Amino acid sequence: MDEIVNEPAVAYHKRHYSVEEYLEMEKESNFKHEYFQGEIFEMSGAGDDHNEIFSNVFGEIVYKLKGKTCRAYGSDKRINIPQNTLFTYPDISIYCNGLKHSEIDKDTSILPTVIIEILSPSTKSYDKGKKFNLYKDIPSLKEYIMIDSESVSVDAYHIDQEKKWLLNRYGKISDTLTLVSMGFTLCLTDIYEYVRFTKT
Repeated sequence: MDEIVNEPAVAYHKRHYSVEEYLEMEKESNFKHEYFQGEIFEMSGAGDDHNEIFSNVFGEIVYKLKGKTCRAYGSDKRINIPQNTLFTYPDISIYCNGLKHSEIDKDTSILPTVIIEILSPSTKSYDKGKKFNLYKDIPSLKEYIMIDSESVSVDAYHIDQEKKWLLNRYGKISDTLTLVSMGFTLCLTDIYEYVRFTKT
């Protein structure tokens, strides 16, 4: 199972942990960790471009959701997928009709409607492949959006009535991203405002 979660960072220790042990460790930790099937992985930090994109996107979404039954949360919101045991912290998650909490932990939520990840060099292939496959186990999930922090590139997946994931790809700064399940759009000029694509 090691190959399923191998890019956030190195495993915390070479032994298996219970969910309860993981949650207790998270309360005391200064850093965020993912948990998957008994293993704990430290999550990577974010660079300036990543943070600019987060601020832009989160601010736009919060404004557009005013007065609606859906609310957006940042990367401090921990989610759990009971179907595959994953605990993680998406960059942005949107929940509709109130928060539903894990039976195991009242500070962990389940059943988001939209997940947005901002791709960093160290996590790009994980977010696009293995993590997406884990997110697909969320029965409430309607959209998964990946925003590149190194170039103008957005991959937006939404699920259709036949439960198939369809991809819309945006690669020009003049493009407009449509959040199908939310009923609004985001201009890529707004998403990438102040981003200079610095290479580290």
